[in-house]
Amino acid sequence: MAPFEHPPKSGCAGEAGARTCPYSPFPPLRRRTPGVVAAGLLLLVAGVGPPAALAQLPTYGVGRPPTVEEVKAWDLTIPPDGQGLPQGSGTAALGKPIYAARCASCHGEKAEDPKYRLLTGGRRTLTAAALPKNIDPLLGGEPALTIGSFWQYATTLWSYINRAQPFDEPGSLTVEEVYAVTAYLLHLNGIIGENDVIDAKTLPLVKMPNRDGFIPDARPDVGKTTRTRKR
Repeated sequence: MAPFEHPPKSGCAGEAGARTCPYSPFPPLRRRTPGVVAAGLLLLVAGVGPPAALAQLPTYGVGRPPTVEEVKAWDLTIPPDGQGLPQGSGTAALGKPIYAARCASCHGEKAEDPKYRLLTGGRRTLTAAALPKNIDPLLGGEPALTIGSFWQYATTLWSYINRAQPFDEPGSLTVEEVYAVTAYLLHLNGIIGENDVIDAKTLPLVKMPNRDGFIPDARPDVGKTTRTRKR
């Protein structure tokens, strides 16, 4: 049998050199010339290929190394303890109109639209007893992993909004707007009050409902001493 040719199957018929089956979704495969295939295999075994220099991407003399200030601006991830949070503040009352203008088109007026994943609700849907009846409307058969039901730290919410939202214009919100929208989403999930001030000091103190719902990860690549922080 020639290389890459399908083995004959019962009920298949055809001319020599090309076998076809009425139920096959693929076009018939022709026999390959043995000499050509063998020569190609010999070249591969011998390591014959393009020179190493040709394998390198060319340089075009464009671009420059980033400055320290630029790298600092791109280093946007905020850890659970809030280190690196900038000065500024916001409340849910201030965040409501900002959310309506910049976020509601995707997430719904009350962050309840599953179009781009639910942001509210889902409390206590991670318990075994609740899983069969409380599912994510978007994915189905999954618990509702919302800000209020799953997220472990409020600082993660601020960090994500700051660097990745709105979807069509990420990073366009001011620091004050990020604090305000964060506060509004926390308020919609019943975690803080409408006029509670969220800033670099108060945000890390917010205890999320699922803060203690995670377990230590002792895998070697993570670290045996990894523990879930408690505040």
